[in-house]
Amino acid sequence: MLRVLHRLTIVGVLLTNVAVADDAKDEATQRDHMRIEGTWQITALEISGNKSKAEDVKKLTVVNGDDGTWSVRAEGKEISRGTSTIAPAQKPKTIDFTSMEGGGKGEQFFGIYELRENVRTLCFAPSGKNRPTEFSSTPENQHILVAFERVKAE
Repeated sequence: MLRVLHRLTIVGVLLTNVAVADDAKDEATQRDHMRIEGTWQITALEISGNKSKAEDVKKLTVVNGDDGTWSVRAEGKEISRGTSTIAPAQKPKTIDFTSMEGGGKGEQFFGIYELRENVRTLCFAPSGKNRPTEFSSTPENQHILVAFERVKAE
């Protein structure tokens, strides 16, 4: 009987630790979603190692909701929108997003991200390709590398 009680206690402790770990992941996810929320100006865009022209890039913004929703805009007009899920506990932090409307509708993309106070970086693979493990874009890996700056509220 004592062995059974001891095992149940161990199981209870393990389940509590899992619940605490899940709560910490949920808090980290919510914290990053809140930090990402808002409007972001794209400052650099590189696709398969090809850098986009600065005058083209500055026309693009992304608006993020604190619930993982996003909208890409070109000169203020929405061209794509969708949802994303993030895993800030991963190293590097991971993001999965799905386009619901516009370009790439219905496609899912896997990426990684870095987030600082007013800047962030995103690197993702074309739909159907493996998630990047580093922030790079070359003709070989075909990754899309994007840098953003937060647009200050007026």
